[in-house]
Amino acid sequence: MDLFSLPPLALLLDLTTRALLALTAVLDPLAPGAAAALAVVVVTVVVRLLLIPVGVSQARAEQTRARLAPRLRALQERWRTQPERLQRETMQLYRDEGASPFGGCLPLLAQAPVVGLLYAVFLHPTVGGHANTLLAHDLWGVPLGRSLASALSTGSTDAATLIVIGAIAALIAGVAELTRRLLRPSVDPSAPAWTRTMVGVLPFTTAAVALFVPVAAGLYLAVTTVWTLAQRLILRRRFPLPA
Repeated sequence: MDLFSLPPLALLLDLTTRALLALTAVLDPLAPGAAAALAVVVVTVVVRLLLIPVGVSQARAEQTRARLAPRLRALQERWRTQPERLQRETMQLYRDEGASPFGGCLPLLAQAPVVGLLYAVFLHPTVGGHANTLLAHDLWGVPLGRSLASALSTGSTDAATLIVIGAIAALIAGVAELTRRLLRPSVDPSAPAWTRTMVGVLPFTTAAVALFVPVAAGLYLAVTTVWTLAQRLILRRRFPLPA
């Protein structure tokens, strides 16, 4: 069942499509032939501007987690044989400090609806009973609604598709590697080993996701990944981690 066939979501999909078409029309004189792609970039920047307070909150939470790391390790040593007690003591410590171990997830969660909407807009050939003309737009010759998975399944894979989608995924992976090198991740030492492994691997999964979503959604992911790195570098100077 297509969730966007439900009336509230269908209306949201229609409004989003109309807004993107209107923005594309405004940007067309600036970027003939790539106005829809530029519209996606503009939407990404607007979303990230609105999420700056969330980014500041994330930076503060990361600083707090790093400051609490020695006390968290002490709790782990003391209660390692009593997992339930360790969990209670850890959460109590976070409550006492007014922090949350899940603060770093807020930007991802806040952007999930936007990525989902972009995915849906460029996945539906008809929206609101009309042909989705956004699908006629492309990025360097590759339709914005095309993904590597869809191209492979329909036999429409060509050099341009591989280059554009590959470049988007490579950009995301490269920024993820820069993030790993430039920003020491703050990880709860009491967390399970698999959680710590996930923190290191998670940024690279976005590159894999970019292969399976429409080019428009992949473009959003690439721009927001670059923005995230730049923003975190700036905020790290404002909220430095303990040595």
